Amino acid sequence: MKAIKTVSAVVASAAIVGINAAPAVMAWGDNSGKANGRDMYTLENCEGTGYGRTNCTVSPSMGDKVTFNSYKNGNIGDERNFVGARENTGINAGVNNVWNANEITVEDGKEYLVRLYAHNNNPNGKVAEGVTLHFTLPTEAGTELSVQGSIDSTNADPTRVYDDVVFKSADGSQFYLDYIEGSAHFENNFIGANGGYTLSDDIITSKGVLIGDSELDGQVPGCFKYASYTTIRVKAHYLNKSFKVEKTVRNVTNGEKTFSDTVDAKVGDIVEYQIYFENISGQHMDNVVVRDLLPNNMEYIDGSTKLYNQAHQQGAINNNDTIPSTGINIGSYDDGANAYIRFRAVVVDKSMVCGTNKLVNWGQVGVGKTTIQDNAFVMVKKTQGCDTIPTTPVEDLPTTGPVSIMAGALGAGGIVTAAGYVIASRKH
Repeated sequence: MKAIKTVSAVVASAAIVGINAAPAVMAWGDNSGKANGRDMYTLENCEGTGYGRTNCTVSPSMGDKVTFNSYKNGNIGDERNFVGARENTGINAGVNNVWNANEITVEDGKEYLVRLYAHNNNPNGKVAEGVTLHFTLPTEAGTELSVQGSIDSTNADPTRVYDDVVFKSADGSQFYLDYIEGSAHFENNFIGANGGYTLSDDIITSKGVLIGDSELDGQVPGCFKYASYTTIRVKAHYLNKSFKVEKTVRNVTNGEKTFSDTVDAKVGDIVEYQIYFENISGQHMDNVVVRDLLPNNMEYIDGSTKLYNQAHQQGAINNNDTIPSTGINIGSYDDGANAYIRFRAVVVDKSMVCGTNKLVNWGQVGVGKTTIQDNAFVMVKKTQGCDTIPTTPVEDLPTTGPVSIMAGALGAGGIVTAAGYVIASRKH
């Protein structure tokens, strides 16, 4: 469900001292199934302040229930408002440590911290199990982009709570958010004390990461002293609209003639990918480089790459087979000129899970220091040898996928470091 935030911005932790930012309206929610969301509680009588609160009673009583972020007047105010963001001016930013819990205006090229507060509210210290954190980043460009943080626990009620913060451009320009690899930072009074603890980049995938007090085992006791703060870093990039890129796919084994954003397939099927490029800059472009990133369960078929453009209307075969590695240089293009690059791959089962596997494939086009990418999906349902079939698709991303490739851009000789990196119509 979705509900409305009405409280002011999140207050920083004891380790990250800060002040409130201006309030706004945003969305939070959980999977309780209740019209107004999960049950909320109010601290009536607690000894001490901050993490030092003890002997707390709540109204109405939650009994011995494990629940996360359900105090209306906890250390951060209303705990439903548990995701916030600010410009990255350093971990200990002093007076600049202002967390915007609802929305934040971004500038091109600046880096931002996104923070998630997790607190097991159980008043008797009962341990929450299987506690996993996720951040869901936007997969397309826009003028307003939402970053959601969620907390899952196998024995909590509800088992998932979530909140988000909206990033907005100052002038209405489209932008995208770039996750900074290795930036997930965990702080609590135990394993995350004295400078914090680095978490896996799985935190931005459907897998998520386990947290805990003494170790990252998913075990979080109930009490303010076991609460934690987790941050990731993202960078805002405004779009450069000098050329278009569109990635599509069709199932050749099924005889499909039309390319689309997503297709269904099974292990052994051959699919054909298409990357479309069009120069809309108003200027001549040299050294246009095309590269593709295949997921783990998709294998490139040697000799299958063909280039279609004004000079090669019947298709020119590229025998170098470098499109899934360093990429291929498809030449020069005047304003308004375009090209199609097609190649084939076969669906394999190297690491598929039971249920629906979403094989995410990224196509990239680079000109100078600008790279634009787009993706297409192949959906494969695995049922053989499965006792249960999960309903939620699991993403199979490229091993050098959109997280790591964001550090550079495609140039005439392959991947090069670049100041500008553009992601175009990234599809969900």
